[in-house]
Order: sequence, then C-alpha cells, then structure tokens
Amino acid sequence: VQLQAYGGGLVQAGGSLRLSCAASGRTFGSYTVGWFRQAPGKEREFVAATIWTGGSTYYSVSVKGRFVISRDNAKNTVYLQMNSLKAEDTAVYYCAADLLLSAGYREVDRYDYWGQGTLVTVSS
Repeated sequence: VQLQAYGGGLVQAGGSLRLSCAASGRTFGSYTVGWFRQAPGKEREFVAATIWTGGSTYYSVSVKGRFVISRDNAKNTVYLQMNSLKAEDTAVYYCAADLLLSAGYREVDRYDYWGQGTLVTVSS
C-alpha cells in the first residue's frame, strides 16, 4: 500500500489544521493507521492511531483532547484534525499503516508502510 500525507502548513498557536493520509494500492479497511511526528533533533513519536477492527482510537498524552483521528474507508483516507495547536506541535507528521495490527500501535517499528511526511509549523 502506498501512503500520501498532506495538509500541513503554517498556523498560529491556537489554530487548527486537518491532515489527510490517502492510501492507494489496497483497501484500507484491514489496516491500522497511525500518525507519528518528528521534530528537529528528536525521535519520531506516536501521535494517534485508529485500529482496523472495532474503530478504536488512541492518542498520546500530549495531544489527547486536542487532536482527533478518523477514517473513511470508502475513500481510503485517514484524517488527523488538530485543534488548539501549540508551538511544541511543530514537526513533520507521518502517517503509517500496518495490516491487521492490533497491538503495539504506538511503536514506530510495528508499521510496514509510511507516507512521505507533511510539515506542520505552529508559530507562537
């Protein structure tokens, strides 16, 4: 499956952005999809995930209550709605997918497929 992440940009603190992750090549319904981010000089970190079965969603502590992950399997797209953005949210955001993944969804090395990343810059 090929992933393309887009929707990043420059936004002021307190603003909102919606990222999209579009998949091609396979239907998305059986894939767990995660969003990760990497700030300059830091390791890639988990942001949110939507699990292929049951529709469960999970968030990191730092974004819970501000970000919402959702999926539209008919469009093969997963979204990350980011609200109340802070300067510390500045990073390159990546989407990732793995077939039938049910555990370890917070771990970078559990995902086989990655998008190219989209830059989010939050100005304070």
